[in-house]
Amino acid sequence: MTERPTQAAQRKFAVPRKVLPYLMLAPALIIIFVFKIYPIVSVMITSFIRDGQFTFRTYEILLGDRTFWMSLWTTIKMNLVMIPLQIVLSLALALLVNSTVKGIGIFRSIYYLPVTMAISVAAITWELMANYNNGVFNSLFTALGIGRQGLFTDANQALWCIVVMATWKGCGMWMMYILAGLKGVDTSIYESARLDGAGYFRTLFSITLPLIKRTMLFVIVANTSANMLLFAPMQLITEGGPQNSTNVLMYEVYKSAFQNGNASRAGALTTILLIIVLTVVIIQFRMLNEKEE
Repeated sequence: MTERPTQAAQRKFAVPRKVLPYLMLAPALIIIFVFKIYPIVSVMITSFIRDGQFTFRTYEILLGDRTFWMSLWTTIKMNLVMIPLQIVLSLALALLVNSTVKGIGIFRSIYYLPVTMAISVAAITWELMANYNNGVFNSLFTALGIGRQGLFTDANQALWCIVVMATWKGCGMWMMYILAGLKGVDTSIYESARLDGAGYFRTLFSITLPLIKRTMLFVIVANTSANMLLFAPMQLITEGGPQNSTNVLMYEVYKSAFQNGNASRAGALTTILLIIVLTVVIIQFRMLNEKEE
């Protein structure tokens, strides 16, 4: 007798099965909309507002600005080197720590250690180590007879020092993603390949890489997005210098918005940067999917 009212109440407040998945997704979708989609759309709209009117004037001024084109070239140049470098090194590290060598777990922890460090802490640490007078790097260069180097204070070296620092900081994370993909490959496939006389490199390019293609696609896309938006080292170490040699687009957005108070220019720069990132990601998807077909 006591179960009937309870069952009736449960049926009364039961959520239809078709609606339940949407209710489960609703909190995440709300968070994405509030903290991701809305800010992006708001910034894009701001880029078309100038003196309270809708206009393309901001883009006209921006496309005629030499500083914009220099920062765009710096961004492209940096990523053309940094993205392939990080992908290749991360893959090599993942293959290394996936081996059965004794004690390899220690190296796995060492490689991942920089990931646990905040980018701001890493930037300040590298700035101290690259100090011209008493930094670790220049002390080592002097001991080797190379002589002291400007590094972050040299217009010809600063950008590449940031590339090295970002690679050191990020490779451990991408390595772990690739390692997870490698762990999912059936080892019996490798045993069959060895019985057929396949060498290491033939196994790598014919078996390993095709089987972890989805993992590599994620790593390449995520790595591209992260590096295109990198600006913390520029802000904390070089401030876009010396001689604007590290003034990437993302740092130009920061300067326009927070130093110069030009929201319209910052919005236009953000929109252009977003278009570039989306274009590169779409091209990567198409290229990898065509290879799969």
